[in-house]
Amino acid sequence: MPEDPAEPSPTVTRTSVLSVARQPRMIGLLLLFLLAAAVCARLGVWQLDRAHERGELQERQAAAERLAAGPEGLGVLLPPQSTFPGDLVGRLAWVEGEYDGSQQLLVAGRALDGETGYLVLTPLRVSDDGTRGASWAGLSGPPVVPVVRGWVDDATGDALLVDGGAGGVGTLAPPDGTVRVTGYVQASEAAGGDDPAGGSTDAISSAVLANAWGGPIYGGYLVVSTSDPAQDGVALLPRPTIEGGEGIGLRNLFYALQWWIFGAFAVLLWARLVRDEARGGVATVDEDPFAAVGDVAHRG
Repeated sequence: MPEDPAEPSPTVTRTSVLSVARQPRMIGLLLLFLLAAAVCARLGVWQLDRAHERGELQERQAAAERLAAGPEGLGVLLPPQSTFPGDLVGRLAWVEGEYDGSQQLLVAGRALDGETGYLVLTPLRVSDDGTRGASWAGLSGPPVVPVVRGWVDDATGDALLVDGGAGGVGTLAPPDGTVRVTGYVQASEAAGGDDPAGGSTDAISSAVLANAWGGPIYGGYLVVSTSDPAQDGVALLPRPTIEGGEGIGLRNLFYALQWWIFGAFAVLLWARLVRDEARGGVATVDEDPFAAVGDVAHRG
């Protein structure tokens, strides 16, 4: 049926988003939603702090448990030529054998108490690792374990390298005869760029050291805690830790993410209300604010 030309067609008036956003009511809602978002953001930061605190507490507890367990034979924890399990980092282990000072190396670029220097790395040919030889029964012979005997400053290390190498020189000579070393277990590092035959290296890599020292070899190394007989000329290092610690408390981290999502949702809800009202009032706060929330959730 044709429309009556005398009767005007209905029109829909749409208000611009900017003009709606400038309305006092919408500004008031924006301030309210921004306050809610700020509260959510602060609660998220608080939960994140709690997550880090829990992670640090877990690391301290794990370290205390490792120390309370006392030293175990290295071969019991880590047989030679085996894959290194990450939870062994920082565990106390003991081993007996004889140092080969002629193949001693300096590991460059290592810091202690904020000062850069060298690690003193010496091969120890093992005679007992707590297994009475069972750990290497099927291998070519007694294994060698890389031992970080301690740390020296740049001046000491540089002087040794200028003299032609780090092998058993002066006060850096390792103890003679059979020694019993107790130390912290650390994982082998990725291969560096320096040739160990040059007297120094930039990484403690079991694969590279096996070529220089001969095998079989352990998949990690020891950082000396105590030595019998005692050693001189080096500073002992602290217990190694897993990089990043034991992580953070995941439950608190999820709570933090939830609070930040809630805060972002408050701001998005205000923007949605402004847009809907500018399009013709599909849903406004005066009509039913919960309907707008449900629509946002349904469309998301």
